[in-house]
Amino acid sequence: MVSHSFVLRELGHAEKLKHMPKNDALAGLCDGMVKAWDIYGKPESVILFIIEDISYNICDQRFHEFYIRETYPHIKVLRRTLTEVHREGKLGQRKELLLGTTEVAVIYFRAGYEPAHYPTQGEWDARYLMETSLAIKCPSIHYHLAGTKKVQQALAQPAVLERFINDPEEIKAVGKIFTGLYSLDDNDAGNANYEMALRTPEKFVLKPQREGGGNNVYGVDIPDALKRMTRVERSAWILMDLIHPPLSQGYMVRPGSEMPPQIVDMVSELGIFGVVIGDADNIVHNYQAGHMLRTKLSTANEGGVAAGLGALDSPYLIDSDGEEGYY
Repeated sequence: MVSHSFVLRELGHAEKLKHMPKNDALAGLCDGMVKAWDIYGKPESVILFIIEDISYNICDQRFHEFYIRETYPHIKVLRRTLTEVHREGKLGQRKELLLGTTEVAVIYFRAGYEPAHYPTQGEWDARYLMETSLAIKCPSIHYHLAGTKKVQQALAQPAVLERFINDPEEIKAVGKIFTGLYSLDDNDAGNANYEMALRTPEKFVLKPQREGGGNNVYGVDIPDALKRMTRVERSAWILMDLIHPPLSQGYMVRPGSEMPPQIVDMVSELGIFGVVIGDADNIVHNYQAGHMLRTKLSTANEGGVAAGLGALDSPYLIDSDGEEGYY
């Protein structure tokens, strides 16, 4: 958003900025962490960022840290790896999380979402320590698990939504946003889905419990991938209907790309950031906190920005007649 606004101004098109929706994702997310810090109620406590040993998203993380430090100078932010938490961390008498003598109010996980982040039992022990502490976790373990493909596949099964939503109309509305998600477990349903994938692989994408792009298997590559797996191994994956998003056209400028850049077909994915703070009984805060648009070439299967296959983008709003303006 900031870079596209800068480019429009540099090119003498500042009047077009009004067609780019406001995006306060940095402030919205950081303010959410501070709201959690306020709820914890210990003025000397800190916000802890859990990071990787080597992070390629360090600039993104630092923006969050610097915003909190500059906007709320009375709040301290610490950065620690899981290994360091294992070495320094302990629980106090009230089950408060202590790093040395410093109490942690909020834990913001920027690591811990893939197996490579847990090279030894020590990292798993650190995660368990944090999860059993009083510190407010972002995300909570419930939301972390809800982001995994197997849990999403389970939630998409018939009659499961009724466990969480009472309103029949809401159930229908939520169900409409689900795409086809199929188990590959070693049972009758999973075996039938396995055979379906072998017959018509072009309709599907095969997904593991991983994040960040570069992990999925698409279309005609699926049969060979499945045949290499044991029945136990394939149960860790899900089969998903291949989504066909609408195409748009634009210029994609990348290092080493052709100059001048050519107009290409692209597809985009819009993600909405949100802040939810609550416990088992009450939701204290629940609000939209900005957005992120990722764009990739229409010919590319994967789209992860971290994997180098997608690019961060900005929405530019037009009306239904193709004129610039808001819908």
